[in-house]
Amino acid sequence: MKNSNRLIFFFALLKFVIPFLLQDPIYEPHRDELLYLAEARHMAWGFMEVPPLLSVFAWLTNILGGGTFWIKFWPSLVGAITFVVAAKTIRTMGGKSFAIFLCFLCFIFSAFLRVQFLFQPNFLEVFFWTMIAFSLVRYVQTEGNGWLYVFGVSAGLGMMSKYSAAFFVTSVVGGLLVAGPRKIFSNKHFWFASGLGLLIFLPNFAWQYVRHFPIVYHMKELQKNQLQYVNPIGFLFDQLAVNGPAMIVWIMSLIFLLFTKLGRPYRFVGLAYLFLLAILLIGRGKNYYTIGAYPILFAFGSFQLERRTTGRKSFVRYIVVAAILLTGYFYVPLMMPFFKPDKLAAYYRTTKMDKTVFLRWEDLKYHPLPQDFADMLGWKEMAAKAGNAYAMLDSSEKKKSIIFCDNYGEAGALDYYGRDYGIPEAYSDNASFLYWIPDSLSFENLVLVTDDRQEMTHPFIQDFQFAQVVDSVTNPYSREYGSLIILFRKGNASFQKMFKEKLAKDQAKVKW
Repeated sequence: MKNSNRLIFFFALLKFVIPFLLQDPIYEPHRDELLYLAEARHMAWGFMEVPPLLSVFAWLTNILGGGTFWIKFWPSLVGAITFVVAAKTIRTMGGKSFAIFLCFLCFIFSAFLRVQFLFQPNFLEVFFWTMIAFSLVRYVQTEGNGWLYVFGVSAGLGMMSKYSAAFFVTSVVGGLLVAGPRKIFSNKHFWFASGLGLLIFLPNFAWQYVRHFPIVYHMKELQKNQLQYVNPIGFLFDQLAVNGPAMIVWIMSLIFLLFTKLGRPYRFVGLAYLFLLAILLIGRGKNYYTIGAYPILFAFGSFQLERRTTGRKSFVRYIVVAAILLTGYFYVPLMMPFFKPDKLAAYYRTTKMDKTVFLRWEDLKYHPLPQDFADMLGWKEMAAKAGNAYAMLDSSEKKKSIIFCDNYGEAGALDYYGRDYGIPEAYSDNASFLYWIPDSLSFENLVLVTDDRQEMTHPFIQDFQFAQVVDSVTNPYSREYGSLIILFRKGNASFQKMFKEKLAKDQAKVKW
């Protein structure tokens, strides 16, 4: 047991360190990371996009200086702990070193290499989903009521991390209803624990209620702009692609859970995964919405492969490990920005990966880099050029000026790098930035950062005495490539009225 624990924590340490060694330092914080860091400067019980738990880690990150290491520290740490939970699941089944090693490979050569390095709600979501499953597995094994309370707390904190936890909890409960143990529903501690989970989630629910559930507006926007592109066949295929090298492991997990006598007590886990797929197919969820279900599958699949490859069949272990390492060798540069953008794009072309699902963005078009990587470029350049535009104003003009951005990534980038370039707080009517615009906002001059390349053709330009495109984002690999930095001077009353009416209209959509 002691040696197994040492092995688990050794692999957990590797899991923490490896991503830091893989990412090229040229890459900047991700678009979403910039938003979540900004949310920590406006602490609340909720935000338009997400519940509040991630903002606590963002607040800590900002206190610690907001550097890249601390941005990546939390997802890397929680990712390592998630592996420990999966490995402990293996140990509770009687699994040994090979199963633990195999599970570790699944975490390294899969989407988790990226998911647990990006400062997004997903790393918390994955952890709490894993804890939900682990706690119920332990309850089945021990009938200890304490594990039901671990389930309740994990479900509550999962909902405070990302609302998709509701899908997994629903799927798990469905699995328990079908495959048992059904006696759990007659256990008063299950209901007390569930109540505890609801109590943990209550502050965010109250926040949503008072504000007329802005999450509904956010989901409608997602449906209109992103989810409409989701194809059910593509969604299912992506489940194979996202965790490609580890495919054999989690598929073996489903075989073990659904079709073997030894796996019968845990069949609810396999059914929960199938129910989750059904829910997301009906709701047209994104391919990565299932991501939190996989760590527990890695655990059961690793145990099953170890169990089935003893004695004369032990040579199969070498084949499985070799297959994961070989496919993983090509997979890692798809999950982490291992090279600089030009070299990485050339690698994709050379290896014929440039037309695979990994380089298909939400617009369903293929691009030189994965969307996540493109979202990690161009921000510092943008902030520097916005700073140059702001510096063109004299001191009296700056008192009557604001910086406004079309999207949350631009506003987050200018807030993140603002001190370096002498620019004030940036505003935007996109995402949660919409809530942070003061009612008393008044200005005559405007530095606009926009991803609309036709901005200068719009009629409102005539409401300013002066309008000039100062610069643009020139990094061709950035998702913001071509975004403009425009300086406007001396806006008239007509523009002021139009601007306030637009903000009021945007805010009315979410009934804030």
